[in-house]
Amino acid sequence: MSKDDFSHDIWTCFPFDTVHYRWNIKEFGPFYVPASGSIVMLDSINIFLYKNLIEYETDKTLSVHDGSVFLGTERIHDYTFLLNYYFMAGDYIFDSQDSRYWGLLPEDCIIGKAILVWRSADPGNHKTRWKRFFKKIQ
Repeated sequence: MSKDDFSHDIWTCFPFDTVHYRWNIKEFGPFYVPASGSIVMLDSINIFLYKNLIEYETDKTLSVHDGSVFLGTERIHDYTFLLNYYFMAGDYIFDSQDSRYWGLLPEDCIIGKAILVWRSADPGNHKTRWKRFFKKIQ
């Protein structure tokens, strides 16, 4: 499949900034996934990668004015993360609503772990793959 097979909305991805990050669902990243205690230097470009996470943790607005980064009204140069974050990836690149679309997932939003295959269909003919039903995920 190529870019021409998908609408612009499907092909474009997080952080949805086509000026600084020309990523797409197939050619994504790299970027640092922060863990609790990680310090990330912030600038007017990488703010697009971490803005939602920092605002989630602080309940304050992260913004750029005259090239400087502000958290609320305070000018900051770096940020120390409080939570662990995860990059979630689906198993089919062209039809997975995952971190390539919505960014990193905070650890406190993880509510469970997959333990078995519930349903499985062949991507080519969409027929049920009965041998995979209820198979344990390692």
